[in-house]
Amino acid sequence: MKSATKTVCSAKADCSKAYHHGNLRNELILAACALIEERGSSDFSVAEAARRAGVSNAAPYRHFRDKDELLEAVCELGFLGLAQSAQDALEGQEPGTEAAIIALGHSYIRFVVSHRHFHDLMWGQHGIRAMSTDTAEDLRGSGFYILVYNLNEMCRKENIVGVDTTDLATKLWGLVHGLSALSMTSQLDRFKADADPYEMLSTASHIFFAGLRQSAR
Repeated sequence: MKSATKTVCSAKADCSKAYHHGNLRNELILAACALIEERGSSDFSVAEAARRAGVSNAAPYRHFRDKDELLEAVCELGFLGLAQSAQDALEGQEPGTEAAIIALGHSYIRFVVSHRHFHDLMWGQHGIRAMSTDTAEDLRGSGFYILVYNLNEMCRKENIVGVDTTDLATKLWGLVHGLSALSMTSQLDRFKADADPYEMLSTASHIFFAGLRQSAR
């Protein structure tokens, strides 16, 4: 998301041109992202986002009913970024392997830590609503289900039957999300000096899969 905000218009003329080409909605989303990054929170007004995009205070309401709807669109962008991060992590990985699944977890940690100012927004009510909209249909089939797919492949390759891979994915997601949140807030160091969330995730994942294989025997 940080790289995306670099494309926010810096001049009113450029923004006006984008507006006339029908890109105002995207410009406002990127403007909101930039404000969140600068302030470390979503404490800004729609009017401020409009000024950042170089349009009138009334213009945003052509695309968003209110600030909540704008923030939901920001969450959609965030989830798309998270899904892209997962896809990138799988490059060069064999699907359905421990290495691939751990790579997904590591990419999740990197994304959350590098987008810490969006964490509460994405995993709060705005994010929940964003994931429930018709326009977010593709999002519901991305990030998390990339993990489910790889777990299905692992179980197929290793002849592990009778398991609910969505349940397994939820448990692994809980593990990586917790480590991400603790790392993001520097809380891990309070309990374990020089804690490495990536190493901790790798170790915990190996234990998780060893238990899965043992139970399947």
